[in-house]
Amino acid sequence: MGVRKRKFYIEYKFMGKKLIKLMDTSFRDGFQSVYGARVFVDDFIPALKSAVEAGIRHFEVAGGARFQSPIFYCNENAFETMDKIRAAVGPDINLQSLSRGVNVVGLDSQPRDVIDLHAKMFKKHGVTTVRNFDALNDVNNLLYSSQCIKKHGLKHEVTITMMELPIGCTGAHDVEFYERVLRSILDAGIEFDSLAFKDASGTSAPRKVFETIKRTREILGADADIRFHSHETAGTGLSAYLAALEGGANCIDLSMKPVSGGTAQPDIVSMWHALKGTEYDLDIDVERILKTEEIFKECMKDYFLPPEALAVNPMIISSPLPGGALTANTQMLRDNNLMDKFPEIVSAMKEVVEKGGFGTSVTPVSQFYFQQAFNNVMFGKWKKIAEGYGKMVLGYFGKTPCTPDPEVVKIAEEQLGLQPTTETVVDLNDKDPNKGLEVAKKRLEDANLPVNDENLFISAACKEKGILFLQGKGTIGVRKNEPAKEAPSTASSDSNEYTVTINGKKYAIALDGNKAKVNGKDYDFSVKEGIEAKGTSSGEGTPVKAALPGNVLKVLVSEGDTIEEGDVIAVVEAMKMENSVVAPEDGTVASIVVAVGDSFEAGATLASLN
Repeated sequence: MGVRKRKFYIEYKFMGKKLIKLMDTSFRDGFQSVYGARVFVDDFIPALKSAVEAGIRHFEVAGGARFQSPIFYCNENAFETMDKIRAAVGPDINLQSLSRGVNVVGLDSQPRDVIDLHAKMFKKHGVTTVRNFDALNDVNNLLYSSQCIKKHGLKHEVTITMMELPIGCTGAHDVEFYERVLRSILDAGIEFDSLAFKDASGTSAPRKVFETIKRTREILGADADIRFHSHETAGTGLSAYLAALEGGANCIDLSMKPVSGGTAQPDIVSMWHALKGTEYDLDIDVERILKTEEIFKECMKDYFLPPEALAVNPMIISSPLPGGALTANTQMLRDNNLMDKFPEIVSAMKEVVEKGGFGTSVTPVSQFYFQQAFNNVMFGKWKKIAEGYGKMVLGYFGKTPCTPDPEVVKIAEEQLGLQPTTETVVDLNDKDPNKGLEVAKKRLEDANLPVNDENLFISAACKEKGILFLQGKGTIGVRKNEPAKEAPSTASSDSNEYTVTINGKKYAIALDGNKAKVNGKDYDFSVKEGIEAKGTSSGEGTPVKAALPGNVLKVLVSEGDTIEEGDVIAVVEAMKMENSVVAPEDGTVASIVVAVGDSFEAGATLASLN
């Protein structure tokens, strides 16, 4: 900045302007809201460096879906991506992560030892501030996580989650409700450095935002840092930000093109423009920001930009779906050729939210809502309770703001075989023999993997998929634009690489002499003219078919095993839900046609029984 320009800048600051603290969410929530968090770290480092050079000093870069997604979809170690980010920005930049209270960075809740390890590892790998929230606004779920965050030398941004209730509903998510949550935080003695209001669905009415933050400023006083976070999904994001500032917020979250607007946060430049002529100032060099956005767009030019990520969707007002969950789920729907079901699923969310107790639609609860709406569309209303949704209405994730629908609670009890509980989540999890660092350690040892803190946390947070990644069996699910290809010639080809689809399942086959590599595994093979012996046809025995497309996490039987009706044959994942594939009848396992790590389509035969 030149001397004359700098002099004007200093004089301008002393003319009564209120400096608004900006956090750039492009490299976490922006990615999650637009690309489903499926982004390779090396692709965006040049834009991150440019943003630092442009003067931005606070970034959200980790946590949320940006822990599991690098592992699940990018075949990248999330801790190594965090190290690369810290190296790129230098030691003085404030790097923030997002933590889901007792769930830390996953959909499932964790015991105390995993929650503590989360704070320890994120501090080790370059994070300086953790935004910590609970989707149910159950303050009990923030107590231990907040202690761990402060214990390991991190700044703590305690968070109250917001949304608008579906049209015609009342009982929570009004100004009085948020004040009760705030006073519960204060009464509990939770130590925090700043307080955020996080509206992941972008549905809160601007006037409610104003009144909520005005009351919060009155309670916390003039010196507290109060931050507002929202999305443009419902079309009212920028209005809500202006209302938040008028109410007394002094910190806001903004993003940059190509991951701003639509399902993401308002754009930095758009906000700068909206504040012209007001008493507020973002303290940015807008020309440098515009230059950085051009660099950022160049970095991301090859990535598929979902059209729904750019759109305002008024339907979200009644069926609150966060930007980060919206595109993450549409990416999975595209992966599984189910995108045509998206409007119906969004419509079904209204009833799911109403009957679920009004937990805020932010991960993990937003995913529970989406999964249950998905099941209601695919299998019929309440015919199949999603495990996360069922456990939530039964109390296994804490106390919902309102009492869930009694009939849905009863159905969840019957389908999941669980009783309702009011026990504290961390106490439940500490007693759970299937959770904790000892279980994570056993997974590593069984897979002959090194036992260290990083691997322990990956094992605990990502379970079987984390183990597959650490074994070098990770897969790539990043969606980039494919260059146009010439139509394949019908003439004979020397290529000996093929994609073969059998029973709806795709096999990648490469032939080399008498060796065949099938989905990465080597086999001996030979070919002979004519049919020498008849093999088992797909019509023999009873086929065990996949109801939905997905991936195989575990195969629990072998060919020749005698099993009974209801025995679990395999555990598969579909739409972030683990499902057991069970035997439809008594019999003997005639064939297993899938292996761990395989993908399959709906209707594919996974096994057959005699």
